[in-house]
Amino acid sequence: MSLRKESFGKTKDGKEVFLFTITNANHSTIKITNFGGIVTHLMVPDKSGKLDDIVLGFDTLEPYLSRHPYFGAIIGRCGNRIGQAAFTLDGKQYKLSANEGRNQLHGGFTGFDMVAWDAVELPSGDGLQLTYLSKDGEEGYPGNLNCTVKYVYNDKNEFSMEYSATTDRPTVVNLTNHSYFNLKGAGNGDILDHTVMIKADKFTPTDKEQIPTGEIQAVKGTVMDCNQPRVIRTGVGEIGGYDHNYVLAEAPSRPMSLAAAVTAPGNGRKMEVLTTEPGVQFYTGNNLNGTVKGKGGKSYPKYGGLCLETQHFPDSPNRPAFPSTVLRPGETYRTQTIYRFSAE
Repeated sequence: MSLRKESFGKTKDGKEVFLFTITNANHSTIKITNFGGIVTHLMVPDKSGKLDDIVLGFDTLEPYLSRHPYFGAIIGRCGNRIGQAAFTLDGKQYKLSANEGRNQLHGGFTGFDMVAWDAVELPSGDGLQLTYLSKDGEEGYPGNLNCTVKYVYNDKNEFSMEYSATTDRPTVVNLTNHSYFNLKGAGNGDILDHTVMIKADKFTPTDKEQIPTGEIQAVKGTVMDCNQPRVIRTGVGEIGGYDHNYVLAEAPSRPMSLAAAVTAPGNGRKMEVLTTEPGVQFYTGNNLNGTVKGKGGKSYPKYGGLCLETQHFPDSPNRPAFPSTVLRPGETYRTQTIYRFSAE
């Protein structure tokens, strides 16, 4: 294993940002910046050993400093949507910043994706520990939240993300990573020919603003059923694109286990997602439209990448029947997700 650190530029307020490159024994490489905890590059082999960069993003820091489609970033304080940008905890209502109509998406205007984290290289040389203090009142959330994310990339081509957080006041927290994957290579067309499997018998339907209705519905017999590998195009053709939370468990956490798998035709690349989280948001890049110029000047078209965002359910702070996102003083929030890459 080797880990290299280099300057990646500065934030708008002058804070220096770094890019960390981890290379394993297979010559597979991952690049991470401490700005937003963003995964900027991920080079993995296909069945012939050819390396391609499979995550969408940018070559330089500057495009990340402006609003972008959350490429590769840590999402928080609460990933996904919170209806009417408000929730009530212990009898008190908290009004959040509304950055998607009247709702909040992915933590607000300046979520965890848009801040510089403190980064420390792990002594083992295979990863980083990122920390960030989200101050009381940030984007409307109560409590000073101390967050830690540990990224590790090993010789098995497994990318592990361990999240933890503590608070000094009751609050809510739901962290995830928003990497977009294209197993043919970033910018090499769309992902509609990829095959997806999601081990979930249920999902949480939403209203026209993509806020959960509170129901938990069975996927059997519907386009939502991905328990058997499904070519993404077949589902997208019926519903115009996936952006849905799948129910992996109806409890706050579950044993680390397989949640989903994606394969690409031709090159044999496979990505497996293992997690302790109760849900996973499957998103097919429906809002990409070719106007974003990514790495190498390539445009990212509609359906140009897919996300499998492991998480607690959307709008959980307003849905008592969903697994709780409440964190109290003296407790520690902990979740883990692994993206495992192979070729066959």
